[in-house]
Amino acid sequence: MPPAPPALPPLLYQSSHVVIVDKPAGLPVHTGPGGGACVEDWFPLLSRRKDGPWLAHRLDTDTSGCLAIALRKQPLLAMQQAFATKTARKTYWAVVNGVPHAQTGRIDLPLLKTSTRAGWSVQVAATGVPAATTWRVLGQSAHTSWLELELETGRTHQARVHCAAMGWPIVGDALYGTASPAGLHLLARSLHLPLENGITATAPPRTGMQPALRACGWQPSPA
Repeated sequence: MPPAPPALPPLLYQSSHVVIVDKPAGLPVHTGPGGGACVEDWFPLLSRRKDGPWLAHRLDTDTSGCLAIALRKQPLLAMQQAFATKTARKTYWAVVNGVPHAQTGRIDLPLLKTSTRAGWSVQVAATGVPAATTWRVLGQSAHTSWLELELETGRTHQARVHCAAMGWPIVGDALYGTASPAGLHLLARSLHLPLENGITATAPPRTGMQPALRACGWQPSPA
């Protein structure tokens, strides 16, 4: 008997064409070479159609938050077009080690994916592809900062590499900073899609990220 799929997470938005789930940290969107649970295991729970569902975009395994899934081919194409033309808007929250020199800014650093025997990573390199991230400080503690990030481009590990390159790696980033038992403090906070008269979804911070956010001044919304 095949293993049971992971429990379906909270649905942040649902229609007959699009679902936005609150992806938990630690779950990859695709199964790896060694197998294991992934987001695609939820597909039979979301639709019984043979032509779908499909992932409209991706999140890193250790990133939590808004992830859009198309239940029909036409909304998939529409979402892919929205991401390509930058009419879709993705906003992230990150808690970083360090304090930026200003309250807002823009990072414009090209990124290059490199592979070694130890694995692959993404580096800032002049020969890389263009990548730009705007950031805004939402709160601070003595040694950490709570940032809002908007990715103008959707490169692999973009937020993580750009923050590390600025001298403020994301808390819990084992690849570009320092690992933490509380995990990577990066949240796909909100997603706006220009479909169905406008779709907007917002994901709450996961439990393990909340103490660091509170230290920076975040307060949960009243229930």
